[in-house]
Amino acid sequence: MKLFNRRTLLRGTMAGGAVSMGLPLLDLFLNDNGTALAQGQALPVRFGVWFWGCGMNPHRWTPSTVGQGYELPIELQPLDRVLPDGSNVKDLVSILSGFDVKLDGRPNHPHTAGLIGVAAGSAPDLANTYTGPTLDSLVARQIGGTTRFRSIEMSATGNANRPYSYDSVDTSNAPEVSPLALYTRVFGPDFADPNDANFTPDPRLMLRQSVLSAVKEDRDQLNRILGTHDQQRLDQYFTSVRQLEQQIEVLLSGPPDLASCMKAPEPGAENIGSEVEQSVPTNQAMAEILSFALACDQTRVFSMMFSFPASSLRHTGGATAQHQLTHDELLDPAVGYQPQAGEFILVSMGAWADFIERLAAIPEGDGTLLDTCLGFAHSDVSEAKQHGVVKIPMMMAGRASGKVKPGVHVAGATDTTSRAGLTIQQVMGLNVESWGTDSMQTSQAISEILV
Repeated sequence: MKLFNRRTLLRGTMAGGAVSMGLPLLDLFLNDNGTALAQGQALPVRFGVWFWGCGMNPHRWTPSTVGQGYELPIELQPLDRVLPDGSNVKDLVSILSGFDVKLDGRPNHPHTAGLIGVAAGSAPDLANTYTGPTLDSLVARQIGGTTRFRSIEMSATGNANRPYSYDSVDTSNAPEVSPLALYTRVFGPDFADPNDANFTPDPRLMLRQSVLSAVKEDRDQLNRILGTHDQQRLDQYFTSVRQLEQQIEVLLSGPPDLASCMKAPEPGAENIGSEVEQSVPTNQAMAEILSFALACDQTRVFSMMFSFPASSLRHTGGATAQHQLTHDELLDPAVGYQPQAGEFILVSMGAWADFIERLAAIPEGDGTLLDTCLGFAHSDVSEAKQHGVVKIPMMMAGRASGKVKPGVHVAGATDTTSRAGLTIQQVMGLNVESWGTDSMQTSQAISEILV
């Protein structure tokens, strides 16, 4: 049997020449301690997550009636916004209230148990420890393999070290925090302009064939002697390499034949940070760039973290951030909530409306870009002062190419939040009959929003 060590290269042949491929650091190397397109094809379906921290005030956020035609309570009134075509943002959004993260005896880790429970289908044993891939990553595995970017991750408050998206329990996807960096990444030199009739593939890319295929024999031999943890790590490594190869294939194929595709306008001067006066414009700028990226089929999956679970949002000159206000501000007995902290909920709902409005602004086929999307918004808690993980606020926007009907209020009545995650996966074409673990497991989709 061939021996492997940390200096081993997987070897093979390609185009008549020898190729080699390095390996990540594995346990094996350590000791015991260590509508239609022009060609008649259907328009692509897209999925994205939009997250905001520190929840809401249930009596000010939850509609009083269920079904269609619900009235917007105070904290959802920022969704009452008329679009250029005469439609209203509120009619494009379904409200999911009364759904719970089930702890099953685990501690309620502040601001992380709810986030991870919703996003990964299981409450964590330890704080900030993910229990599996997040919903965006699961969907990207299904629909993200043929686009230049498997998924695009963003954050509006300037900290790339606070990701939303996870591919596994210990593999995160760092977000872009700069609109200019996002623009350069998507629409920089490697972008194939659909308005340029003289497309010529980059000859450097044409020389990059599939290294993974060339080293297949060595890879299979190595895999047979690895432990489970090393197999998972190697699989993650090869997956990232395969994603790069898929990007190269897209870049070689020329610009997509999409009528709505055009190069995004370059963003102007940016001011990045957690002040509302910074994060709101950043969210708007990234939504605009993303909308063009989706229209050009550069990606079909995205996530945006508008504010962190323990939200650092503050006003310019303000001494106290939202999260600290939820702890320190006195509850006003006359109104039953914290007025200063409550202002940030209105800001967050307005930013969510901004995101929806941007996707709905691009015509596509017989409708808009939003009609082919399913957007999922959620927070980490219900009432932040109590750190509650019951009645987690969730919303969905868009029609997912006719698979979902918007504008519905669904009351969960203490059902698990995993019902939303299962619904999303089934709408996006994943072959999954149930999702979640322990009391979070469910096989019941949210039929009220399905067509």
